Amino acid sequence: MRRTSFAHWPCSIARTMDLLGDWWTPLVLREAFYGIRRFDAFQESLGIARNTLTDRLRRLVDEGLLEKRPYQTEPVRYDYVLTEKGRDFYTVLLAMNRWGDRWLAGEQGPPIVFRHDACGHDSHAEVVCADCGEPMTAENTHARPGPGYPPKLAERPDVRERFGH
Repeated sequence: MRRTSFAHWPCSIARTMDLLGDWWTPLVLREAFYGIRRFDAFQESLGIARNTLTDRLRRLVDEGLLEKRPYQTEPVRYDYVLTEKGRDFYTVLLAMNRWGDRWLAGEQGPPIVFRHDACGHDSHAEVVCADCGEPMTAENTHARPGPGYPPKLAERPDVRERFGH
């Protein structure tokens, strides 16, 4: 069965899920942040089938999150290196990790702890307003159509109601 593509939906969450909408893709990126660069190392670390890993790496390269760099010529073998676009995904993984630590870690505590190199403390992700620095929550934040929202959709009554027009 073919899944619905969200690539052109007027929603960055939907577009991101179109790219990352399976459980392996964020885990491949996580491993890249942990320093894994080679196919066999990804496979060993994740226990992922070769064909699945091949598909995920190809997609991440095609979408510009990873870059293939040859490290051997006979036969040709590649390192998979995070690009700027890929490195920018780190904050998403940190936010997912924070949620998982809060709601899924259990009594034993979080399985992974992140140390902030700049201050030397173990810490966690917080989503804060880029302008005032205050935490952003569902209670104090609302969505509204941005400049990329299709004008034709913005005029629909259900959309106007959703965004509180």
